[in-house]
Amino acid sequence: MAKLYFYYASMNAGKSTTLLQADFNYRERGMRTMLWTAALDDRSAGKPIASRIGLEANAHRFAADTDLWADVMAEHGAGPLDCVLLDEAQFLSKAQVWQLARLADEAGIPVLCYGLRTDFQGELFPGSAALLGIADSLVELKAVCHCGRKASMNLRVDGDGKAISEGAQTEIGGNESYVALCRKHFSEALSA
Repeated sequence: MAKLYFYYASMNAGKSTTLLQADFNYRERGMRTMLWTAALDDRSAGKPIASRIGLEANAHRFAADTDLWADVMAEHGAGPLDCVLLDEAQFLSKAQVWQLARLADEAGIPVLCYGLRTDFQGELFPGSAALLGIADSLVELKAVCHCGRKASMNLRVDGDGKAISEGAQTEIGGNESYVALCRKHFSEALSA
């Protein structure tokens, strides 16, 4: 029975790397996969899914109005898919998460989603909230704070490395904009 998986973590936990490894494992065994990532994340100059350690792959891009059920089923009709892998899952809408659940439940295609759990204010993203609510399997990937504890929070910083506590929930950026911290150091940075 196919399942909907949600692999979540803070920044720098290796989510994209883990996704690309899972994709490689399927393809190495002659299986067909379909990769997706958020259209609004355009940081990668090369391939849409790129890890910090240099792995990368082509992927379809989803936007707020993308019907993932229809697009994946069209590809599945052209030749059976063995797995759908989706990066930046925090940017999914609730409706899109239910479309992915339908792919697992009705089409029998395993769906592996990777994304952030919370934003820079410690609030759930809509896609993450929906996945935490309905995914069959929840897996936390680990990142490390500078103190050695598990990093579970994403601190947004300005060009001088100072904490930012207000702004839009979504602001695309990497190590220049975000720091993965444990809850203690996250709270301290925001109160400084």
